Amino acid sequence: MLKVELHAHTADDPVDRIPHTSRELIDRAAALGYAALAITLHDRQLEIGDLAPYAAGRGIVLIRGIEQTIEGKHVLLLNFSSATGQVRSFEDVARLKQREPSGLVIAPHPFFPIPNALGPLLTRHADLFDAVEWHGMFTTMVNFNPPAKRWATRYGKPLVGSGAVHRLHQLGSCYSLVDAGPDPDAICDAVREGRVQVAVKPISFQSAVRTAVDMLASDARARFESKFDVRSRMSNQVLPRAHEVKTTLPARPGRHFKNPLAP
Repeated sequence: MLKVELHAHTADDPVDRIPHTSRELIDRAAALGYAALAITLHDRQLEIGDLAPYAAGRGIVLIRGIEQTIEGKHVLLLNFSSATGQVRSFEDVARLKQREPSGLVIAPHPFFPIPNALGPLLTRHADLFDAVEWHGMFTTMVNFNPPAKRWATRYGKPLVGSGAVHRLHQLGSCYSLVDAGPDPDAICDAVREGRVQVAVKPISFQSAVRTAVDMLASDARARFESKFDVRSRMSNQVLPRAHEVKTTLPARPGRHFKNPLAP
């Protein structure tokens, strides 16, 4: 059984501010005994060509992935080509699966109380999804995963565990054990066929709060810095001095008009 993380973000993410690099994620995963890892940036598939040898040298198989926003909802697309970046609708997902049958479609955090959770759309498009995620952000007191487990049971879909990693300390508390060889196609086939187990333990309430606050503060800081940078660029623009402004105003008939801004 391979220890696998199917949902992780790095500093290359164009949406969330992530403090660790892809290589730091790989190093941490290797230290924890992972055999495979999918880097799933928001709305961008990371080019893993240069990273694959680095990961292989540490016993890690990299799986191409993306957490794509589709009709306003998050969907994990794994082991597909770069065409995933053009997927905007669930009809696009269906066409992608027909063209690339080795890919895997996972519903992340489907019933969490957040705007980008699939919710009822998961049932409406049940045939498009190969698996459903048990999300690692939960405690003994607060857990939004049981509806996903009930849905998976009802619709005969495998349940996968993932840390949904935005901080390195999230690795290791929730992951998948996959009965497959160390190959992206073999891993995705095994998950699709249900040869996967969820290994999970709740995190402490304090850890959940610290992680959530850190992520929210980081995102807020990124938005502030972005706005400040725009204002800074605007303030650095060279504006004409008053005596350089040429103003043409109509003069009263028979009277000479003098520009009040002229020296």
